Amino acid sequence: MAMKIRLARGGSKKRPFYRVVAADSRMPRDGRFIEKLGTYNPLLPKDSEERVKLNMERVQYWLDQGAQPSDRVSRFLEAAGVLAKKERNNPEKAVPGKKAQERAEEKAAKAAEAAEAAAEE
Repeated sequence: MAMKIRLARGGSKKRPFYRVVAADSRMPRDGRFIEKLGTYNPLLPKDSEERVKLNMERVQYWLDQGAQPSDRVSRFLEAAGVLAKKERNNPEKAVPGKKAQERAEEKAAKAAEAAEAAAEE
């Protein structure tokens, strides 16, 4: 059974609250889980102790059993010092969209034409 440590959403509309759970990877996000390992409340300030609460003994147990943390949970565990920090890289994030690239090409072409006109005079 492939185990995951992930977030299960609770709370009402526009008021998220998450449980950190150990669940079978085939179960739905808010569906059946094996054990509740903690909570995450994104509405609290980032420096609040109540924002992320984890039962570290149980988290360590599930990691030793081979459970894979989700990206967000792995960030929590990195902040807590349980996991080593991973290098993250998203090179496509900085690439402008198609329209922006087209506008940049048009601007470069106009600048080249203006430079040629100035050179001819």
